[in-house]
Amino acid sequence: MTTSELPRRTPGTNGRSHAHLAPTPSAPSRALRLRAAAGWVRFMRRAEAEGGLREVKT
Repeated sequence: MTTSELPRRTPGTNGRSHAHLAPTPSAPSRALRLRAAAGWVRFMRRAEAEGGLREVKT
């Protein structure tokens, strides 16, 4: 029984390409998310400089 040789493939090529998906209308932009993250870092640094976060009694 003879088998036909399989075609050679180069590693990593599968014919698919990664498409950048458009954000949904309600999703925040990348710039807004980065600005919010930077603001959160500043908030946490300020809280550490003021002696840590205080616990709230509930």
